[in-house]
Amino acid sequence: MGAWKGQIDVLQQALPAQMRGMVCFEFAIPRVGKRADNILLVGDLVVVLEFKVGATSFDAAARMQAMDYALDLRNFHEASHVGTIVPVLVATQAPNHASEFGQPYEGVYPVLLANAQNLATLLRKLCALAGVGHMPYTQWLQSAYRPTPTILEASQALYQGHGVADITHSEAGADNLGATTRLLNSVIDEARQQGQKVMVLISGVPGAGKTLAGLNLICQRRQSQHGHEARGVFLSGNGPLVTVLQEALARDDVARATDRGESLSKSDAHRKTVAFIQNIHHFRDAYLVDAGAPDDRLVVFDEAQRA
Repeated sequence: MGAWKGQIDVLQQALPAQMRGMVCFEFAIPRVGKRADNILLVGDLVVVLEFKVGATSFDAAARMQAMDYALDLRNFHEASHVGTIVPVLVATQAPNHASEFGQPYEGVYPVLLANAQNLATLLRKLCALAGVGHMPYTQWLQSAYRPTPTILEASQALYQGHGVADITHSEAGADNLGATTRLLNSVIDEARQQGQKVMVLISGVPGAGKTLAGLNLICQRRQSQHGHEARGVFLSGNGPLVTVLQEALARDDVARATDRGESLSKSDAHRKTVAFIQNIHHFRDAYLVDAGAPDDRLVVFDEAQRA
């Protein structure tokens, strides 16, 4: 509550009187499991404010946090696929810093820096920069989780060659695992051809390979399908497992990029994994609010009893 009060006090002083828009507190990015401190909708701008109340410097981790929120909105929040997103880090007690606006890349500006005293000046500049049109606020708030085609294409390249298969233990053997995957694929293909919805239950003792079968299925379908048919997600209620899977795949992606002589940050690699490996609780929470159907065509519930 102390941090919220600090944010409110700063915003009451900083928001320009001429601003016409909406202020959101603790906006939950659908299914990503992250909450942005504040979102300002001003004209066609989405301004992401990351507050560090009492902070005396603009540290690198906080800058990255502000940018991550902006990129997650761009990549996973349908209403934010268009327009311009401006991440702002507000370290309330930091010294004055002249922020350079720079140029937006794929609709996202570089992180701007402000303190409690000069945030008002920055926001006035943003109000002047904003276009006159805007999406109805309720529509923006209720917009669904939907990965951009770019992030979908990028995430399809993960898990190539099953380079991180050892992150989950399996005693099933390759033949049994292969037979299970082939059967699941045939059931899915038949359901798609006949326009049906199908639920399949996979049982087995601990270590039988159920998790690996589900992960292999999702990755195989994503690599072989295109467009809307490629949209599948692996959900688990086992938080540590989700963390380990995402981290292992992200590290593998960074290592492959390095081998190719390319530069790839861990946060960008991790964002690809979020497109298809997610926490089941975030999925559940999103559709308690959103009455629409999920964007995914294939959903694997690992540890389904946790659902």
